[in-house]
Amino acid sequence: MTSASTNTERTGSGPALLAVLLPAMLVTVVASDMVNLMLPSIGAEFGASEAELAWVVTGFLLMFSVGIPIYGRISDRVSLRRLFSLGLLSYAAGSLVCALAPDLLVLVLGRIVMGAGAAAIPVLSIIAVTRLMPAEKRGMGIGVLSAATGVGTAAGPAIGGGIGQLLGWPALFWLMLVVTLLQLPAALRVLPGESPEGARRFDLPGGILLGLGAGLVLYGITQAQVAGFTAPSSWASLVVAVVAIALFGWRTMHVAQPFVPPALFTNQVYRATVTIAFLAMTVNLGGLVLVPLLVVDVNGLDPGAGALVMIPAGVAVAVLSPLIGRLADRIGTRSLVLAGLAAIGLFALFLSTFAGGRSVIPAAAGILGLSIGFIFVITPIISTAASALPADQVGVGLGILQGAQFLGAGAGPALLGVLVTARQQSGSAVNPLHTGHEGAAFSDAFLAMAVVIVLALVVAFRMRPAVAAAATPSASADSLH
Repeated sequence: MTSASTNTERTGSGPALLAVLLPAMLVTVVASDMVNLMLPSIGAEFGASEAELAWVVTGFLLMFSVGIPIYGRISDRVSLRRLFSLGLLSYAAGSLVCALAPDLLVLVLGRIVMGAGAAAIPVLSIIAVTRLMPAEKRGMGIGVLSAATGVGTAAGPAIGGGIGQLLGWPALFWLMLVVTLLQLPAALRVLPGESPEGARRFDLPGGILLGLGAGLVLYGITQAQVAGFTAPSSWASLVVAVVAIALFGWRTMHVAQPFVPPALFTNQVYRATVTIAFLAMTVNLGGLVLVPLLVVDVNGLDPGAGALVMIPAGVAVAVLSPLIGRLADRIGTRSLVLAGLAAIGLFALFLSTFAGGRSVIPAAAGILGLSIGFIFVITPIISTAASALPADQVGVGLGILQGAQFLGAGAGPALLGVLVTARQQSGSAVNPLHTGHEGAAFSDAFLAMAVVIVLALVVAFRMRPAVAAAATPSASADSLH
């Protein structure tokens, strides 16, 4: 078995590694919402209702949420080359099924296969950076991947709408198929083929219960946004999710080698990073969804013009993410996280106060500031989580962290959307400083985002340096200075 240092040298852990991971991450993020604007065309072709069409998106997201922690845990036993290649092949197979789908059922099945493959990419990319790049360059690597995520989030709808309208929706999946197959040889060449040292068996049924619980929580909340919490599709999903998570907890306490080692959550630094990542992502994705809705519903822009409001935020994320990663490598995490959370909270209050007026400039400025603040948080947090864990827990730990991010990304827009709907008939905003002529419901949602960030700040203030039983304890000790 080859040592980690040898693996790093042999695989080329710098530019070559990022050249493989960055496009894979970009394609995965783009795929999550590239079909959204084409759903009406798909529905017209297959004669499907809106509820049936929703499964084109939901099927992908559910498998994505279930798969992330499982891939992270399996990476503690199986080589990154094998798992990453499996993810790419599954993604390619699902793309092919979708491109050739003769009806909606086959299309949904293809999206489910795509989601199962796509789940491997973000978590294994972060794990690859933390295992293969030197500690002093880890933050930069994570920042580059965060930039890909930001660009993909902004570009997904535009790519899907443009290519889909020009060439038809199957062209989207043909494109994903070709791009994914082109990435496979590079992944086989660059990623290490050796399994981690000291690999042990674990409780796979427990991991399935965890993923199922997270997926059903997300689905139940999403259904609540559409039909309300009293709808069977919402409350039944949430009830089953609670049962699945309870069973997962029982197995964790009673099996010899649980999916999640109980010691993982005795690590105070790691607990803090998971909590902060979830809360920050909840607010960030809430803003990315609500601001375009605000400028369309309140300011009267068409969807194309509304998307232009988001461009400065996307550009800022792409440019700043690697720079912030380098900064985190030099000065540590805690100050960056506190500054980032403070910026998110202040710009959420700014949106609550000024958005909804006659100009869209406050909305654009607010989401720009909020996005920059988020990058100050998420890049250092991921690096800190990796440094705080023993080597044999990095895979499962980062899998759960990424799962928490994804859960926040799904739950935030859904819950805030429910709040906006509930407050639509209100005559005035809760925020007494709100100056908009309309949009009181959006003001209340942005105010709720600021409250969530206060909770994250409380957690971040309590973060303290802690030495983990990892191979690089000094990195852990320094990461929260």
